[in-house]
Parts: sequence; C-alpha cells; structure tokens
Amino acid sequence: MSEPLRKSRSPGGEGNARLPTVWHRLDLALARLRPYREPASLLIDALLVALAWNATYLFRLGFDRWFSARPDYDHWVTLGIVGVYALAFWLAKVPKGMWRFSGFGEISRLAAACAAAGAVSAAVVLALQLFKVPRAVLALHPVFTLMTLALARMSYRMLYEHARARITGSDAEIRRAVVLGAGEAARLLVAGIHRQGWIVLGFLDDDPLKQGARIAGVPVLGPLSALRDKATLGAATDLIMAMPSVRGPRRREILELAGTTGLPVVTVPSVDELRDGNQRVDRLREIEPEDLLGREPVQLDEAGIAETLAGKTVLITGAGGSIGSELCRQVAHYRPARLVLYELSEFNLYTIEQDLSERFPDLPLVTLIGDVKDLEHLRHTFARWKPQVVFHAAAYKHVPLMEGDNAWAALRNNTLGTYHAALAAAEAQTERFVLISTDKAVNPTNVMGATKRAAEMVISALAAEHRATRFMAVRFGNVLGSSGSVIPKFKEQIAKGGPVTVTHPEVIRYFMTIPEAARLVLQAAAIGESGQVLVLDMGEPVKIVELARQLIRLAGYSAEGIGIEFAGLRSGEKLYEELLADADTTLPTRVERLRIARLSDRVESAAVKAWLAPATRECGDVGVREWLHELVPEFSG
Repeated sequence: MSEPLRKSRSPGGEGNARLPTVWHRLDLALARLRPYREPASLLIDALLVALAWNATYLFRLGFDRWFSARPDYDHWVTLGIVGVYALAFWLAKVPKGMWRFSGFGEISRLAAACAAAGAVSAAVVLALQLFKVPRAVLALHPVFTLMTLALARMSYRMLYEHARARITGSDAEIRRAVVLGAGEAARLLVAGIHRQGWIVLGFLDDDPLKQGARIAGVPVLGPLSALRDKATLGAATDLIMAMPSVRGPRRREILELAGTTGLPVVTVPSVDELRDGNQRVDRLREIEPEDLLGREPVQLDEAGIAETLAGKTVLITGAGGSIGSELCRQVAHYRPARLVLYELSEFNLYTIEQDLSERFPDLPLVTLIGDVKDLEHLRHTFARWKPQVVFHAAAYKHVPLMEGDNAWAALRNNTLGTYHAALAAAEAQTERFVLISTDKAVNPTNVMGATKRAAEMVISALAAEHRATRFMAVRFGNVLGSSGSVIPKFKEQIAKGGPVTVTHPEVIRYFMTIPEAARLVLQAAAIGESGQVLVLDMGEPVKIVELARQLIRLAGYSAEGIGIEFAGLRSGEKLYEELLADADTTLPTRVERLRIARLSDRVESAAVKAWLAPATRECGDVGVREWLHELVPEFSG
C-alpha cells in the first residue's frame, strides 16, 4: 500500500477533509434525491394535500368531532381529492419547479392549480350527492392546501440556503465533485477544497490497490472507466482532475472521457505550475486548451541554456506581450546579471515589471518604453546597457488586422523594426540575437506572414555581414492563449452561452503553449548558429472545430446547448499552416523535436537598405503589397 493512502486511512490529521457537519450530510442526501425530483415532488405534494384536507376538518369541526363527525366514506373522498389535485399539479407542471428557487411565480402557479382542483373536487362531491362532506371543508380546503404547499417550499428554500451558507460560507452554490485520481494530489486537494464550498463524493483511479479504499474518509468508487456509469457519478455537479503528473496523450484521453459525462471539468494545477510555487494544489482552474494537445513537453538542454543566459545582460523587445512576458519569466529563472525590458505599451511594461519584481525580487530590472521603429533610441539603449543576448519579440501578429489599411504599419513594425533592432545589436557587438518568427512566414498568404518572412531574410542578410553576432530566428505555430488567439474568444463565447464561431469546418492549425514557445526560443539561443531558422516538430495539427467542441463539452454543455457557427475564412487566412517551405531542408539538433531549417535563399547585405526604403515613407496598401511581392516571391496575398 502506498504511503499517501496509508496516511489517509489514519484517524488523525484528516478530519477537516471529511463531511464534517450535519449540513454536508443533509445536502448530500438531498442531492441524491435530485434525479427523482419530479416524482418525489408530486408525491410530497399529494401527501400535503391529504394533510391539508385533515387540517381543514380540524379547523371546521374541532378536536372533539374531528373524526367522529366524518362520513364513513371520507377516506374514498380523500383519495379522490388527492388524485384530482395531483392531476392538476401535473397539468400545470408544478413538479418541474425547483423548490430552492421558489418565489412569487411558483406560488402563483400553485394558487391557480389549487383553485382549479378545488373547484373540480367540490363539483364532483356535490354531483355525487355526498352531502355529509361539509361544504365549508370543500370551500376552505384549496386555501389550506395552498398555505401548506407554500409553507413547505419556503421552509425548504430557507433550509437549503442556510445549509449552503454553513457549507460555503457565502451564497455560492454548493458543488459536489467526483475526483479523477486518488494519489497525493487528490489527498491534498480534499484537505483544502471543502472550505471553498466543495463536497467530494468519491475518487476514481485505475490503481487496483486503491479500489475500495477510503482517502480522508471519502471512498474510491472505481476505475476511471466508471465515468461512463451515471450511477457512479450520482449527484455530482463537477469533475476534478487531480492528476498533475499525467501528461501527453493519456491526459487528453482522460479529459475526452470526462467530457462525455456532460459535467463541467476543472483541474488542479500542472506539475510545472506547482513547481513554480505560485499555485497550490487546491487552487482549481478550468481546463485549458494546452491540456488537450496530447503532446509530451519538449526536453531541453537546461545546462546549455543556463550557460547562455546566466550572468549575462539580456534584452527583450516586446517584453510585455504574450510571448515576451513569458520569455522574461523564463529567462529570469536562469539568473541573468540584468534583464532589460523594452516595450512600447506603458501598461504592459508596468504589468510585467510588477510580476517580475514579485517573483524575482533579487533580479535587476531595467524598464524602458521604446519603439523598435526608432533606430536612434535603440542604438542609445544598446550602447548604454550592452546586452549580450537579445530576444526580439516585438511584432504585430493579428492576421486580419494587418490586411488592408494596416499593411504599412505591419511592414514598418515587423520588418523595419527587426532590421533596426538587429542592426543596433550588431553595432553593440551583441553575442546572440533571436527573432521570434511564425509558421505564417512559410508561403505567406497574408501581409503579416510576408512581413515576418521579410524579417527572416533581413536576419539572414545581417548574419552574413556581422560575424561577431549570431543572428537566428525561431519559427513556431499558433500560441495558445496569446493576445489575438482564437482560444480566449472561444471561452468568452462559451461563457456567454454561445454560439461559438469557427472560420471553416476544415481549418487546422499547429498549436503550442506560451511556456513551450518561450522554452523553444531559449533553446534556440543556446544551440542556434548565425543565419539559422529553428523550427519545432509540433506533431499533428489540431482541427479548430474539434478543439471548440472539446472546450464546450468540458465546460459542461452539450452540442445542442451551445452551437458552432462557421463564419468563413477571413482575409489572408488559409485552411492550414506550414512550418517549412517546400524548398527548405532540415537538419536534426541534439534537442529532440527541434530542427534547423536551412533556407534556400540567401540575401546580400547591401540590398537590405534598398529593400527597406518603402518602409521609411508612408505608402498605401497597394504599394506595400507590391514591395512584399518583389521581396518575397512566394507571397500570394
């Protein structure tokens, strides 16, 4: 038996993880009845109708004559009246009402049903000439019934809300979970989340040694395949995945199985998030798209990266962006001598500066507001701080926005800005310069991709002239969760109740996570040689519509509840992306799944300034496209 499981069976130390009060047990009992809510509600209402009939007799005849003055056929009358009321309630859909939400609308529905049932009952009794039934009882019974039913519902609502307040400490809904995994993370999870208003019903785990065991007083209900059994899930409102060490295809397989239950799925932080020290195991989060990629993380040459960055001055352009900010955090782990943050957005610069100051209080930071289109400011910055490693992440990357009226802005920022940053680095004799590129630079069909391909060509040209600096580029696919990414839009649309909009049913994309992209960039800086473009073997591309469907299911919705609409490809988009052009060749590196693209075209440095002349003066969309077609022959936009 494993040590965590043996500890969890001990009587001490875990008492706060059990169902500690009568309120927890009461909620659990009520939750188990919830699948039978409608028949149970109708049965209770029928009993209350009978109770009200007797109460009406008591009110009319008093204790002395309560039974003695009744006709001998009264029990048949009672059954008949209960049947009439039950039929009226069923026709009025009274059993569908949820007692814990009872209010004026529900009482109005009850009043109408009671009035109708009372009138029919009285008419039938009189028509059958059952004159021994007091007319006052027939007249008052609907009133007594309404009062009894309303009192029962109000009492239930008060009891439920009091129990909820005692369990959650607030007016938040009580959540009942089945936990996937019964290891150490699950044990720590149970010890913490009941204070947040959760009730853990049980665990599911494939380990045979844990079957039938109890962890912190909560049973292991069976293997993970038991998710297919609705009886196992019982009264659960959520599923919690407490398997932080499970990665890759197995994690995706478990999440897909959980998505078939129709319950919302949340997870504990991953091993990497827990290792950073900024998350606790009981800080649950929603399932993120990276959990669905089904790809093992890239194993890096940590020693080589440390040798490249430790004790060096590192400058990052676009330091407050999605990739740039993650680069800052990961570079900081390798203890550089100084980190220079170069960012155009004041707010983004402030945000990343505050984040780094909290995470790495001993790291010297230099925060500079600057524009990569401003060559003189870049020269001044490089001359003053003498960065030894530069990561160039400043770019415009939103494809539709860069089409049309913003084409010149994309050219100036993505291509001219890269030339300026690279030239300033060469003049300051920077050791390494890494350009963040994109798969959209391969056979580009849009302005953004063409300007990034032109930026790669600029890097190639400067690498041939400035031998003291290693110039390289890193090319990868779509980054999950980055600004402009489709995933935050999907999640926002799901939260609003849909529909989720996808451009095309066949569109596919390569995806990677922001931390994975940042680690790739660091690895490229360590192993890349001048003039190289490094690419990641990103495995199989992901169909966007399938990703949307999985996010909908894991949020606890069905395909009927939240639909998917196809809006059509936007300007400049294509159905699939490529990482390498047809004319490129690749070579392996010592890092698995990281390869070197040797590009077929070489550009002379003398041509660079002539190329960039259009970027220095304002020109329209047509002029920018003509220039890009001349510079990037494979551009088809």
